[in-house]
Amino acid sequence: MTMISKFTRIGLLAAAVALAGCTESALESAVGAKANKQLPERIVTQMKAKGMPKSSPVMARVFKEEGKLEIWKQKSNGRYDLIASYDICKWSGQLGPKFIEGDRQAPEGFYTVGPGQLNPRSSYHLAFNMGYPNAYDRAHGRTGSNLMVHGGCSSSGCYSMTDEQVEEIYAFARDAFSGGQREFQIQAFPFRMTPENMARYRNDPNYAFWSMLKEGYDHFEITKVPPKVDVCEKRYVFNQVPEGSAAFSPTGMCPPMSQPDTLISAYQSQKTSFDAAFASYSDKPLPAPRDSIAGIAEAKLVADWTKRRSRGERVPLDPPAMLGDGAIVASTERMGRIDSPAGRRQAALDAAAAEKKRIEDEKAAAAAQARAEKEAEKIAAAQAKLQAEQAAAAPVAAPPPAVTVEDSNAGGGLFGSVRKRVGSIGNLFGG
Repeated sequence: MTMISKFTRIGLLAAAVALAGCTESALESAVGAKANKQLPERIVTQMKAKGMPKSSPVMARVFKEEGKLEIWKQKSNGRYDLIASYDICKWSGQLGPKFIEGDRQAPEGFYTVGPGQLNPRSSYHLAFNMGYPNAYDRAHGRTGSNLMVHGGCSSSGCYSMTDEQVEEIYAFARDAFSGGQREFQIQAFPFRMTPENMARYRNDPNYAFWSMLKEGYDHFEITKVPPKVDVCEKRYVFNQVPEGSAAFSPTGMCPPMSQPDTLISAYQSQKTSFDAAFASYSDKPLPAPRDSIAGIAEAKLVADWTKRRSRGERVPLDPPAMLGDGAIVASTERMGRIDSPAGRRQAALDAAAAEKKRIEDEKAAAAAQARAEKEAEKIAAAQAKLQAEQAAAAPVAAPPPAVTVEDSNAGGGLFGSVRKRVGSIGNLFGG
């Protein structure tokens, strides 16, 4: 979830309290009422039927693709059984683990929640922190904070429930802690790890990671007890006991370790059955897999989108994605900005910048027009001057030659001679 949206919710809550004239004690009473709400009678009845004490330990499982959050509770015989299943109201990102702050990915892996991670004053009704990043995430340099299961049905990297659902989930955790459970495990998976689903995703870039998670998934399916989880050589190991005084180091070599023989035998039997079922899907048509995150490259792409969005910039309404070949695609061409103080501030800055640019463009256009007109005047003046100079330099035309009138009598005579002279006198006077 973004800090901007969180502060907005807190501000709205404070404003509502002020308008209603609530006192601090009234607000504390409201917080206590939702945090201490008891489980409904229908669930209490089911727990009694299954031999589950009210304060016995709990465990949670999350399945992204199926959109489910399950609560498992310990029975009197020590094994766990499913007591409640909820439809996740909203989770963000795609299938695959969380890589870095801002990639909007909901975590996948094995996490633990202690009493200090419960938040009865959450701006999203009630919440608990999942504990991301865990030892495995830190060993891989993964970052992120405030990854929650909460109410409010709004998510930017969390698993969000309805307020009514999160009240029940919170009550399960609260009651277990009151009974002495120090922390409960939450297992987050991309999907139910059946042979069919694993076959569907066999070509996914996250398949190796999911195969590692599946070992822990299988251990729980076999034992119905949350597995002991450690990390060494940057990988999860389950139900392993180090020899002697050796200890697990997330980034160091795995120490000599062992598992109970009964667990090894049961796991190998389960794996043999799984491998046979998995192979049977090699030539069968399967439902199309869902999109998954394409590693750290896509995580960085989305994180950059998140940063720009949180600053209030106009960005595509949905985060970008990356195809298997590295091509970047946007899920929508529609642009928008987050409705927040930062968004409104950035919108005002963008509007001011646009207005300033408009004025500058108009001034530049007017100046360019003035220069063009002045240049046109100069060209016209130069052309007129050139025409005048050409006219002045043109030579004066010579007068046409005199026309001699010949007598029709070639021989001349008296009158012929007179006509010639008259003609000459006429020419002399321009006649």
